[in-house]
Amino acid sequence: MNLNITGPQIVLGTMDFGTRVGADDAFAILDSFVAGGGVWLDTANCYSFWADPSGVGGASERVIGAWLRARPGAREAVRIATKVRQNPLVAHSWPQSAEGLSARAVQAGVEESLGRLGVGHVDLLWAHAEDRAVPLAETVGAFGALVTKGVARRVGAANHAAWRVERARSLAREQGVEPWTALQLRHSLVQPRPLAPVAEAGHRLLADEDLDLARSEGLGVWSYTSLMWGSYVRADKPLPQTYDHPGTGRVLSVLEDVAGELSATKNQVVLAWLMRQGIDPIVGASRVEQVEEALAARRVRLDDGHLVRFAEAR
Repeated sequence: MNLNITGPQIVLGTMDFGTRVGADDAFAILDSFVAGGGVWLDTANCYSFWADPSGVGGASERVIGAWLRARPGAREAVRIATKVRQNPLVAHSWPQSAEGLSARAVQAGVEESLGRLGVGHVDLLWAHAEDRAVPLAETVGAFGALVTKGVARRVGAANHAAWRVERARSLAREQGVEPWTALQLRHSLVQPRPLAPVAEAGHRLLADEDLDLARSEGLGVWSYTSLMWGSYVRADKPLPQTYDHPGTGRVLSVLEDVAGELSATKNQVVLAWLMRQGIDPIVGASRVEQVEEALAARRVRLDDGHLVRFAEAR
C-alpha cells in the first residue's frame, strides 16, 4: 500500500500495550485505528518497564509484533515509530542502568526492537532523551548509519533542547548523514505555571523555540500527553497542581464553549487545536471508543477566531 500522508495526523500511542492494556484489547484498538484511517503507531523499547513485573521494557513492541503477524498486510498499512534510550539494562534499575545513546547502545537497542516488532525497518526512530555523557557527534553518526542501512527511514529527537537538535543537525551535515527531522515533546492546550518543574521524570515541555526551529527548518512535531491523562473530560483525573493558575480556568471555559459550538467533545477540540498548528498529537487508548473519538477530531474545524480565543485566555 502506498501511504500518501499529508497534513497533521493522529498518532496512536501504544505505551500501555502488554502491561496495562492486554493483548486482546490492544489488537482491537489497533484494528479500529487502521480501519478508521490511522497510520502512525508510536512505541519505545522501554515501554513500559515501570508497569511490567519483569522490570524492563519491550512489552509494547512485542504486542505490536504479534498483531502484525496476525494481520497479513498490516505492515503495509501502518508506519511504526519507536525509540531508543531509557530501557533499563538491569531489571528494576532505572535510571541507574538506563541505556544511553552511544553508537553501540543505539545499534543494540534498534536490533532488539526490530526483533520484537518482527520487522526489517522502522519508519521513524527517536532518540528518547538526551545523553550528555556521550559525544553528540557519536550519537548523530549512529542514527545516520541506521538510515544509510535502511533500518530506519527517518530519525528524530524526543525530549531534547532545541539547541541540541540544531547542533546535531549541523553535525549530521558535517558527517554527510541523515539528520534528525522530527521533534517529540510534551504539549497540550493547558500549560503549567511558568518555570514550574515537570513532575514526570523524563518529560520535556514544548517551548516556543522548539516550534520556531521546527517551522524554520521544516521539521515534524509530535506531541505527547496531548489529552493530559483524560483530565479534560474526567473529574476523577484532576490536572497536576502545577496547572493550578488563573489561565487554566480561562482556557477550560473557552474549551467548553467551543466544544459546544462545534458539537465536538473537549478532547476532540484539543486534538484539533494541536493539528491546526501543524502538530501530530499522540493519543494513548485503552478502549476502542477512545480511538474512534480521537480519529473523529480530524473533522473538527477550528477557525482563526477560535485560536485567538484560546490564545487570549492563556
